[in-house]
Parts: sequence; C-alpha cells; structure tokens
Amino acid sequence: MSTGAAPADLIIHARWIVPVEGSGPLDHHALVVRDGLIADLLPSDQADARWQAERTLHLGQHALTPGFINAHTHSAMNLFRGLADDLPLMTWLEQHIWPAEGKWISDEFVYDGTRFACAEMIRSGTTCFADMYFFPEAIARAAQEAGLRATLFSPLLDFPTPMAQGPEDYLRLALTAHDNWRHEPLIQIGFGPHAPYTVSDGPLQKVLTYAEELDLPIMMHIHETAGEIMMATTDGGPRPLQRLHDLGLLGPRLLAVHMTQLTDDEIALLAHTGTSVVHCPESNLKLASGFCPVEKLRQAGVNVALGTDGAASNNDLDMPGEMKTAALLAKAVAQDAAALPAAAALEMATLAGARALGLESQIGSLVIGKQADMIAIDLGAPETQPLYDPVAQIVYAMSRQQVTHTFVAGRCLMENRTLTTLNEARVLRDARTWGDRIRGEQP
Repeated sequence: MSTGAAPADLIIHARWIVPVEGSGPLDHHALVVRDGLIADLLPSDQADARWQAERTLHLGQHALTPGFINAHTHSAMNLFRGLADDLPLMTWLEQHIWPAEGKWISDEFVYDGTRFACAEMIRSGTTCFADMYFFPEAIARAAQEAGLRATLFSPLLDFPTPMAQGPEDYLRLALTAHDNWRHEPLIQIGFGPHAPYTVSDGPLQKVLTYAEELDLPIMMHIHETAGEIMMATTDGGPRPLQRLHDLGLLGPRLLAVHMTQLTDDEIALLAHTGTSVVHCPESNLKLASGFCPVEKLRQAGVNVALGTDGAASNNDLDMPGEMKTAALLAKAVAQDAAALPAAAALEMATLAGARALGLESQIGSLVIGKQADMIAIDLGAPETQPLYDPVAQIVYAMSRQQVTHTFVAGRCLMENRTLTTLNEARVLRDARTWGDRIRGEQP
C-alpha cells in the first residue's frame, strides 16, 4: 500500500457500480467513503494506491447502487398489514382503516410500527423514505434509531383524529416537530395535507404560507380515484388539481401522490409548474384506483418518483418489487414496450425521489461529493444469471432478498442480511404483540 495514500473510512470494491447519474454501470470499480460522503469512484486496481481505508469490502458479484428512495409511505401502517384487503379505496378507508386508526393510533403505536417498517425497508434496500402519518416525532425517533434518512410530512385534516383536534392543532404540531428536528441531518419535516376532499381552502393557504417561509416540502394525495374527481365536480366545482393550482400549491415543493386521473392539459400544467408526481403502482392496482400515465408524464418533462404507499394497501414496502411493477405497468398503459426502460425505472426509484424531496444535491446517485447512501445487490444468484445488463437484471429479475448491505451516510445499517442498528427479534416481537391486540378486538 502506498504511504502517500489518502485516509478513508471505507472502500467498497464491486463487480459493478451503477451511479444512475452521469454514466452507465462501471465495471470492476471501487467507491471510497470519507466522513459519510463519496470521496472517489475509480477502477479497483487503482484504489489501494490512492486510498488507505479503515475497512475494505470486496463484493465480487455485486452491484453497488444508490439506495432506494421510497417517496410515499405510511410506515406505521405496517401494523395494519392485511387488516382490510380486497376493498375499494373509500370502503377501505371509511369502514376499516379510519375506525382502526381512531381506536389504536398513539405515539407508542406509531413508534413501534415505524421501527418495524424501518427494518423491512433496510432489508429491501431503502435508505430514505417520505412518510405521511400521525405523530411525526414518533416516526422521527424510530427513523433515527434505525439510521435511515427520512422526510416526514406532518398530517393535516379538517376533522379531529387521535393526533389533533383540527387544522390549527395539526399546524401547531407540524411547526413544533420542524423546530425540534431542524438540526438533525437525516430528518426533514414537511406538511402533509391529506387530500383535496379532506382539507379546505383556508388550512391549505396557511400550509403554503408556512412552507414558503420555512422552505419545506408539501405532500398530498391528489386525483387518486375517479370518485374523487366526481365528488369535487358534481356541483360545478373545479377538478381538484385546478383548485390546488388556483390556491398556488402547484410547484416544485409539492409532491402529488397517485395521480391516476389526469387529462393532457393537467399533465402540461404539472410540467409547467414543476410539480413532482409520486407513483404508487401496487397500491393503485390493489385498490383498483386507476393507472398513473407515467410515460406521458415523463415525456412531458414531469419528475416522477416512486413510492410503495403503506403496507395496509400494498401489502409491503418492497421498493425493488415496486420498481418492477412500475416498469411493466407503464408499458401496458402506454401500449409501448419501450416505455419506462430499465434505467429510467431505476432513476425513478432513486434520483427522481431525491429531486421530489429537494435532496438531489445530497442523495439519489453515486456521485463524488454526495452522501454515501447506497446498497449492495448480489447479482450472482441463480435468479439473476446469466447477466448481460446489470441494470435490467436489477429492475426485472432481482428480489429484495438479494440486497446484502445497506448504508446511509457511510454507516452500515445491514451487513450480509443482518441488521446492525435494529434488534430484529425485538422489532418482530413488538409487531406480533400489536397484531395480537388488534386481532383480539376484531369482530
């Protein structure tokens, strides 16, 4: 080893490194981490001459990629997984989920459920998640314990829930959470007005004012079903997206989730305003909500990120599976086999999510100077052999069980499928305890 080598914390040698941004897969390269950042990307045979690391990993049949960014979920709803299946959205919400939340939601429920979800996300290669759920500070504590990066959209509704009594209460709690967590590098707090049909104009205007003052993102379920559009327009009102545009909400800070009901004019409006769309294909399919026109959005220049939604309507937080579903569904909807090719699907699951969250300068691609948020995927398994194109195999053939290592800011959260920050046995025990309690109260 050269005595002139620069110090580093970690060097990972991989068969392929997939930067997502700037180039295609790099063969037999090494990634160097120093102080949580990517310090270098270079051919493996040059790494030892330039860098001296405290730890070196040799991953001979692996691809190293950016960590997945789950751009929309309700993590604590992992504890409701399988509670109410095979139902349309409003029946699922009004007759099952909202009553269950009214009975069970608490700070403790959200903390335990989120910690359980974090274990699943780490095991499937997610390094950053965007969450919209009650008690965001409980979510933040669980994410911090797990070591994951998170943007937490504090909810807002017109009606009371176990978290708050009304719009002013929700806003107060959101601002308190932002103030309490604003110095934590892995946690960002935003605003999460639930949907156009549950939040009136006045609270939305206040959300926009605060978001602009504090430079925070906003997430909202929009145009999720045809029924939502019908409800808004029955008495001559505008379509929900137009109403939000009239209020000034469309723009780069808004993440519009689902968007299964869009006209060509609305797609053009999204592109013009720089609004990001978060596509949740498996939840939309399971609830029969409709099809997001992903390829039309992409061709119009709209940033489209990828999310799983909550495990109560998916029923998992499996981003590799979501990515494959998104790629296949886009082709069927566009009736074009070339729609959403593999590289674009991988970008949707990584860099596009970072763009939507305003974090593209920090995460989403393996570029020198960015945070070392990354995963290692074993492509030597029978399921991904023979291998002609690593990106295509990652999108169309890999399973989440092939993610062997997960890193956030250079910190290893999972090594060789073993969680390093969470006690898996404890997480499972707590989840089963909640399941037993909830099951015991079911009719």
